[in-house]
Amino acid sequence: MTDRELCAAGIGDPALRAAYRHCRALNARHGRTYFLATRLLPVERRPAVHALYGFARWADDIVDSLGTGADTGRRAAALTELRRSLGHGLRHGHSDEPVVLALADTAHRYGIEHALFHDFMSAMSADLTVTDYATYADLRGYMHGSAAVIGLQMLPVLGTVVPREEAAPYAAALGVAFQLSNFLRDVGEDLDRGRVYLPADLLAGHGVDRELLRWSRDTGRPEPRITAALREFEALTRGVYREALPGLGMLDPVSRPCVRTAFVLYGGILDAVAGDGYPVLHRRAVVPHRRRVAVAADGLVRAAGARLRAGRPFRRPAAPRPMPTPELGGSCPPAAVEVV
Repeated sequence: MTDRELCAAGIGDPALRAAYRHCRALNARHGRTYFLATRLLPVERRPAVHALYGFARWADDIVDSLGTGADTGRRAAALTELRRSLGHGLRHGHSDEPVVLALADTAHRYGIEHALFHDFMSAMSADLTVTDYATYADLRGYMHGSAAVIGLQMLPVLGTVVPREEAAPYAAALGVAFQLSNFLRDVGEDLDRGRVYLPADLLAGHGVDRELLRWSRDTGRPEPRITAALREFEALTRGVYREALPGLGMLDPVSRPCVRTAFVLYGGILDAVAGDGYPVLHRRAVVPHRRRVAVAADGLVRAAGARLRAGRPFRRPAAPRPMPTPELGGSCPPAAVEVV
C-alpha cells in the first residue's frame, strides 16, 4: 500500500520515498485516529498527510518524550536544531532529517505557506516554559500555532469547492477542536509533565486550582468541583466543533469522508470522557473499538460514493509540483507515476 501511495503521488526519488515511509510509520504508530481517517483519502494525497503529521509528531516528541532525563535545555537545543533544519529544508528542498525532507517536498508540491510551520515551532517552544494559561483567550493564542495551523496546512491537500480563504477559518477551528479534545482526555498526563491546559479562570470559577488537580491525581479520588470544571471545558469544546462544522461542506467531496471520520472520532473522545464520569485525572478515556469500526465503515462507504461522483465540478487542489531537483531513479513505472 505504501508503494501504491507513493507512486500515485508521483514520488519516485528513493530518498523521498524513504522519508515519506518514515512519516507514514510515525502516523501509524502514534496517530491511530488520524491514520485511520487518512486511509479514506484518495491514495495520491495520503503521503502529504503522513508528512504533515510526521513532522508535527516529531516536534511534539522532542517536547514531551526526549528521554526521561532530558532537561529543558536539551529539549530547547533539539527544537532549535529542528527549526534550523526546517528553515533550510523549506528554502532548499532537501534535508538529512527524513521528516523535514518529506515536509519540504509536501510544502512545495501543495504550495503550503511556510509561516504555518514556523508558527507551529513557536508553539512547541512555548511548551518548554509555559505551564498554564490564565484565560481561554490566552490558550487560543497558543493553539493558533499548535493546532489551528495544522488545519490550515491540511487545507491545500484536501482541496475545497470554495476559495481557500473562505474555508480557512473552519479548518483552523477544526484543528483547535481536535486539540481541545486531547487536552480534556489528557489532563492527568499533562499534569505529570507540569502543564495545565485548562484555563485558570475556568478552573477558578469552580474552586479548582493546580494543587487540587494534583491532589486528585495523586490520591485517585474524584472531586465534584473538578468534575464541574471538566464538564464546562467539554461544553466549550463542543462549541468549537459546532464552529468548525460548516467547513466540512466546503471541502473537495472526495476529502469529506476522511475529515468527517476524524470529526466524529475526535468528538467521540468527549463522549467517552463524559460517559465515564470525567475520570481524566485517573485514567485515559478511549473511544470503544466497536464505535471506531462502525465510523470507519461508514467512512469507507462515503469515500467510495464520493469517488464515484468525482466527475462533478469542484475546486481540486492545485496539481502537485515536483521538487526542483533531479530524480535519482525511482521504483515506479511511468504509468503509475501519472495516476493522480
